[in-house]
Amino acid sequence: MKKGVIFILVIIAIFLLFSRWRAVYVVDETKQVVVTQFGKAIGKPKTDPGLYFKIPIIQQANYFPKNLLEWDGDPGQIPTLDKTFIWVDTFARWKIVDPLKFFETVRNEYGALGRLDDIIDAAVRNFVTSYSLIETVRMTNRELDIREEGVDEVKEISPLGEVKTGRAKITKGIMEQAQPKLAEFGIELVDVKIKRLNYVEQVQKSVYARMIAERKQIAEKFRSEGKGEARKIEGDKEREMKRITSEAYRTAQEIKGKADAEATRIYAEAYGQDPDFYSFTNTLDIYKKTLDKDSTLLLSTDSEFFKYMKGYMGER
Repeated sequence: MKKGVIFILVIIAIFLLFSRWRAVYVVDETKQVVVTQFGKAIGKPKTDPGLYFKIPIIQQANYFPKNLLEWDGDPGQIPTLDKTFIWVDTFARWKIVDPLKFFETVRNEYGALGRLDDIIDAAVRNFVTSYSLIETVRMTNRELDIREEGVDEVKEISPLGEVKTGRAKITKGIMEQAQPKLAEFGIELVDVKIKRLNYVEQVQKSVYARMIAERKQIAEKFRSEGKGEARKIEGDKEREMKRITSEAYRTAQEIKGKADAEATRIYAEAYGQDPDFYSFTNTLDIYKKTLDKDSTLLLSTDSEFFKYMKGYMGER
């Protein structure tokens, strides 16, 4: 009997401790709480950090973040006012400012993201289709530096027109259109931005093909200029080689002429000391060159050609 009583008391004590633990909940600086009873919200939301009490088991504490939350939209294909199809990828930052209304309308963050998808995507599509491509792409009419090194001419790549609104005002308009609709769910839309813009695949191919054609044209211009410069360098080289060769030939001929004149002068001085001996040696050279064992020469004995031979023959 005593053991049964002790067991019941222990069970009661455990139940009281468990109930007391379940009756206390803590709210930190980054959270806010809505207390529900049988699924229905009661009382005011707890937005200040601290220790709070509730009826265990019957009442439930539902926590919601107080800080900024992310929303990342799915990229979508949207036509601009000038019928150019582009891919638009947006993102936003939002927070829960009225947790009670938030709980009663969307229940949780998953439900809130669905509402954000519907409202922000619709606002983005509405504004993108209401403006031309340049308004979505650019913010101001600041002059773009599209010059390339080595290209003297600067040409307009795509004359899209003048910016009158700009992307900054478009994103601001998107937020202003979406915010009142999200306020009904206790949500404050803090900011909306376009993360990425791009042409659709068909337009991308035509743009890339045009870019490739332009680069090939520039490359061909560089190649033709390079070939012209190469021909000029080769012509200068040939001309310089001919100049050097002609000057070298002229210098060699001048040196050779001076050498021949000096040799003639030396020979003249040497042979001038004994003209008879010079005549004799020259005649012997002629004999040697014109007469050999197989030569037959018929000349008069009075010929000057045999004057030295006649003298030799007379002595014999």
